[in-house]
Amino acid sequence: MIITLVLVSTLFSGCNTLENMKVKLGLKNTNFEYIKQNKVQKIVIQNTRDQGYRFIVTDKNVIKELYDMLSSAKEVDEKSTLQPDYIFEMHEAHDKVHKFNYVAGLDKKSGGNLYSEDKTYIVSKRIDNDIIKSFWNIRIPKDFTDIYYGSLIETLNSYIKDTKTTKKIGVNLDEDREIAKFILSTDLEDFKNKLNDKNINGELVKANPTEYDVLMTVKTQGYNRLMYKSIITFYNRQEKNTEQYYVVANYENRSWHLNATKDKPSNF
Repeated sequence: MIITLVLVSTLFSGCNTLENMKVKLGLKNTNFEYIKQNKVQKIVIQNTRDQGYRFIVTDKNVIKELYDMLSSAKEVDEKSTLQPDYIFEMHEAHDKVHKFNYVAGLDKKSGGNLYSEDKTYIVSKRIDNDIIKSFWNIRIPKDFTDIYYGSLIETLNSYIKDTKTTKKIGVNLDEDREIAKFILSTDLEDFKNKLNDKNINGELVKANPTEYDVLMTVKTQGYNRLMYKSIITFYNRQEKNTEQYYVVANYENRSWHLNATKDKPSNF
């Protein structure tokens, strides 16, 4: 009995020593121990662009998995300047809530991607794949980022070629409510860089759409795993005319085939 107690005590002491060493080396933080202590009853994950898109996590195994990711997050001084994609709320008993903003898919060099009012962390991208995407029950198009933003660039080029315009084009994605939940700040940054191409002369609308000579708006009409449809509208403010393009993309023979036309397709 004495030998058993000594062995257990030694193992426990060894575990504590290892955990303390991880903390000292910056491989672990102790700011999320309230999760490990089973104080968290549920975790609410809210999309910032679509208020109707939220997950409520109560499964103890998933909560433990999230704890493992958060406790290994590195605390830093600078947070990302990008708009957060999700809000995490850790609900304890007695209405105590720990609230964090989260920027998905962020590179470690770009500042903290999980932050509260007083703490900022760089957390593993595993949260995107292992936690958030595991709750998606919507059949997002395959290669969504490529096909969505690719269709915008292709249609922009078609409009510029058709109209021969050199005017500044404002691209407004805010009205595309159907797809808002899939928009990520890191993807928007990449899209902004493509809009800066000298042949496009485009810019993502920040606040006031009326400051652009031409305004481009997007409305997704339908999608599934292997299909995407949208209507893209260009409004020329000076000439007061509107032009529409119908976008249809289908995944066939291991690749996407995209068409953007002024004429409405028969199968639209």
